Amino acid sequence: MGLLPGTEVRIVRAAPLGDPVELRLRHYSLSIRRREAARIAVQSEEPA
Repeated sequence: MGLLPGTEVRIVRAAPLGDPVELRLRHYSLSIRRREAARIAVQSEEPA
């Protein structure tokens, strides 16, 4: 799916009840369940 270590991922939106969550990565949108999104390790981007 393109979810590899080091890939930049942005949360675009979530459904009203929180499921599914739409992510934007590698120039496409991906919708996944909140349960699956919780397994993605994230790191905040440092301000420039």
